[in-house]
Amino acid sequence: MAFNWTCPHCGTPQAVAGEKHDVNMRSIGLKGQSEGNLVVQDHSIGCVNQRCKKTTIHIKIAEGRYLSSTYRFDSGGTVVFDQCVYPQGLSKPQPDYIPKQIREDYYESCLIRELSPKAAATLTRRCLQGMIRDFTGISKSRLIDEIKALRSAIDDGTADRAISVESVDAIDRVRSIGNIGAHMEKDIDLIVPVEPGEAQALIELVEMLFDEWYGAREKRKARFARIDDIAGDKQRLISEHRKNKLAQAERQTEDQREIEATPLNALLSLAPKSEAGDK
Repeated sequence: MAFNWTCPHCGTPQAVAGEKHDVNMRSIGLKGQSEGNLVVQDHSIGCVNQRCKKTTIHIKIAEGRYLSSTYRFDSGGTVVFDQCVYPQGLSKPQPDYIPKQIREDYYESCLIRELSPKAAATLTRRCLQGMIRDFTGISKSRLIDEIKALRSAIDDGTADRAISVESVDAIDRVRSIGNIGAHMEKDIDLIVPVEPGEAQALIELVEMLFDEWYGAREKRKARFARIDDIAGDKQRLISEHRKNKLAQAERQTEDQREIEATPLNALLSLAPKSEAGDK
């Protein structure tokens, strides 16, 4: 059965079916382990985009049970590993108009989301701070001060139209979450966990702002450039038309001058002769 899927390598949405989809499952032949009877499932998908054609591989390891002479995943079994191993991180390809350093922080955050959610949250915080400095031109020693300045810009109407109060509120919350990894708590015995799902939510905020800030700005630029191109084409047509009309008028004026400068006898000699004159 076909299903919809987006390639993590190139970001191309597509329908997956047939020879581009492969699932294999096998049991791990170890007895008496603390995890119980484990089975491994590898799930592979091939991209159909001719410019990509890369493979995505997802591995899942979980408690299994024997059924009809075949191991399969027990719906109530414990999952000990569930991750895309190629490509790692499941980051979305980002365009070059987003600064390189910001893209690298984003990609690294996606890469370590499962291994270290707290570090991923810290990188997300760094990524958002970089976006504020690059996109808005606001740069201060502390992120909290940059957020305050951004709020003031929204209030006085000088902020880019793509920046909403809600997005600044979300960035402020990410700042506090990212601080968990960036700064040691005063009570060193206090361990504040960050789950992979929570880190993923922060990553998705970054992806959303990539679209709402940078993407929207690029779309506006493209639309304005298109209007400029259309206006330029029309202006060139008008200029060409006026040029042709002027050239035509100049030719007519030159012809009239030649006629006026030609002697009368010469003009009469050019006129067609009458039948009576022929006789």
